[in-house]
Amino acid sequence: MASGTVLLALREIPSGGGVGTEQLRRIGKELEEQGLEPRWAASTEDVRATLHTEAGLAAAVVAWDLPGAAGDGQGGAEVLRQLQRRYKRLPVFLLMEDGSERDLEHLPLWVSEAVVGYIWPLEDTAPFIAGRVVAAAHTYHQNLLPPFFKALRRFDDAHEYSWHTPAHSGGVAFLKSAPGRAFFEYFGERLFRSDLSISVGALGSLFEHNGPIGDAERNAARVFGSDRTYFVLHGDSTADRMVGHYSVTSDEIALVDRNCHKSVLHGLVLSGARPVYLVPTRNGYGLAGPLPPNEIAADAVAARVAANPLAAGAASRQAQYAVLTNSTYDGLCYDTIATAHALAPSTPRLHFDEAWFAYARFHPLYAGRFGMAVGPDTFAGADRPTVFSTQSTHKLLAALSQTAMVHVKSSPRAPVEHERFNEAFMMHGTTSPLYPAIASLDVATAMMDGPQGQWLIDEAVTEAVRFRQAVVRTGRRIADAGDRPGWFFGVWQPDAVTDPATGERVPFADAPTELLRGEPACWLLEPGADWHGFRDLSEGYCMLDPIKVTLTCPGVTATGETSPWGIPARVLTSYLADRGIVVEKTDSYTTLVLFSMGITKGKWGTLMDALMDFKALYDTDAPLEEVLPALVEQFPLRYGGTTLRGLCQEMHEHLTHAELIGALDTAFQRLPEPVEPPQRCYQRLIRGGTERLRLGEAAGRVAAAMVTVTPPGIPVLMPGESVGAPDGPLLRYLRALEAFDRAFPGFHSEAHGVTMDPENGDYLIECVRLPQG
Repeated sequence: MASGTVLLALREIPSGGGVGTEQLRRIGKELEEQGLEPRWAASTEDVRATLHTEAGLAAAVVAWDLPGAAGDGQGGAEVLRQLQRRYKRLPVFLLMEDGSERDLEHLPLWVSEAVVGYIWPLEDTAPFIAGRVVAAAHTYHQNLLPPFFKALRRFDDAHEYSWHTPAHSGGVAFLKSAPGRAFFEYFGERLFRSDLSISVGALGSLFEHNGPIGDAERNAARVFGSDRTYFVLHGDSTADRMVGHYSVTSDEIALVDRNCHKSVLHGLVLSGARPVYLVPTRNGYGLAGPLPPNEIAADAVAARVAANPLAAGAASRQAQYAVLTNSTYDGLCYDTIATAHALAPSTPRLHFDEAWFAYARFHPLYAGRFGMAVGPDTFAGADRPTVFSTQSTHKLLAALSQTAMVHVKSSPRAPVEHERFNEAFMMHGTTSPLYPAIASLDVATAMMDGPQGQWLIDEAVTEAVRFRQAVVRTGRRIADAGDRPGWFFGVWQPDAVTDPATGERVPFADAPTELLRGEPACWLLEPGADWHGFRDLSEGYCMLDPIKVTLTCPGVTATGETSPWGIPARVLTSYLADRGIVVEKTDSYTTLVLFSMGITKGKWGTLMDALMDFKALYDTDAPLEEVLPALVEQFPLRYGGTTLRGLCQEMHEHLTHAELIGALDTAFQRLPEPVEPPQRCYQRLIRGGTERLRLGEAAGRVAAAMVTVTPPGIPVLMPGESVGAPDGPLLRYLRALEAFDRAFPGFHSEAHGVTMDPENGDYLIECVRLPQG
């Protein structure tokens, strides 16, 4: 018996009399008795609504003469096209009218590819017709599940006793104590029955990459376009360390985007590599941009290597590995093919850290902007580098937390032998993997396979576009109304776009949704454009990802111009958090929200409502105890009697006077001087050869631990680098953060590698201890 839902898209829902109508009712009843739940639809609009709310279709029956959107009889064709775009191999039957046998000859040729059969309702019995649909639905369901998840379900259905770890034995152990039973009942028995040991041979091995696990990884390689794919638990951080540990060894040079996540640099500490950093640009908001094209040119890379003191002791002046962040936290993605061509003379191995970009292959908007796009078909020649792509699958695809993948596109220049890479894989992997997590990677892959993948990503892109336009239109309406102060929040995006078909320049808020969701040119960072504020870019080199939406607050512009008043983003995000809206990242005057596949209009409508409410509270100068009551309760002496507008203005003036964004830019542009390889400083850290110093004592000392500004976890100081002069860019920036934390308790900066003195709030950083005497 099949299960699931069957779509019945007919000219009318069978409710009246007549032989034909009665036969359709019988067919619907037979489908129900055989396990399928009918969903009746009498128009293309009904079908569209069903497809948005019912992902679990097992089959469809579509009347060719269904009324179309324009009121004609072309609805059947419209629905078939919708089903083709939405589902992969869904069994669809075309319902024909009696006497229409000859009409088959006049159907478009593509229809035979879209359907699995034809139904004349009065030609056969209702049980037979329903049986055909049920049989097709059953076959579809059997082939629907991806390899590992299918095997895991089969094993679970066998109801075997567990004689291996984990010791809870399918959850039975939890039932023997009160807290254990509460835990069991909260998550349900199925989770614990599927939490199995690596000893279960029927499910394969994560380390041997065989059985259903190996099948799932090979399926993922096909779907994601790689030569080989590895499933990784413990997140993209582990995947980054794995690739770095494999790609470069002790005293070899690694070219590293300074915008990389700290896990990439942890990999260099493990391997003993000597990093040479490539410096991205920043804009007036303090957002990190891409590496400019001139920064990755062969002559520029060679000059950086030659000028780096660590390169003098390297095993070779040829870098063995280069790593870039794509897309950046704020949604900037490279032309990866052009980037690979530019870096190929400098390195044989190229790693794109795509933690936040696993969906890129599945929408035409991102064509040529993801790591696995670089291959023999797009990069001919012997100098093609091997490309690694590490993706945090759980971040923006549908998988459980901590799940990730490594994709490899090998080249003859630096071939990746599986057995050797697997040594690095096993070194960083676990011998006790969580099978539900592996299954979630398998399912995330299946969700992206075929037309459904593009449909899912297109929906996220579309909702992001609608929200972006709604913010701009709301701001315009506020300004035009004249009944309240004319400011509103903005969105970091182009002010206008060009329609390539007409050449017409259109304001972003007025551009057709179809244009914005389908035309990459609308999102390119045009060289010198004020809206993005980045320098030294070339045409087509970098694109803004529409689903990563950066809201901008009054106070500063992308080119760094400040205004007399402003609303620091930390105040806004504190208010949003009190409303149950947790954003992804907050900078001085920007905040990032992500439009993942789980987005809905209701979700982003709630955010719009909160932004409007904040504006009303600011405009009326509401008391802070009304806006942020928990903050005032925690710090009554500091914030009691303060208003929202007063706090925003005080914080804005502090940030402006301290030039915090400028200090940040300088600290990331003028990098600290490297003194020792990172690994040596880590060894001293472990063996007590370091000490924690206040900022005033750290000038001229060598850092022993990484200092990162998080999120997004980008290092401002690496182990082995000099802290610099007392008035140098690094200490000036850290002192500005320290002063901000003192001035505004409850809004502290999140920086890893910095310890705060609990008595006075001083920043302490780990430095290499000076030799005695």
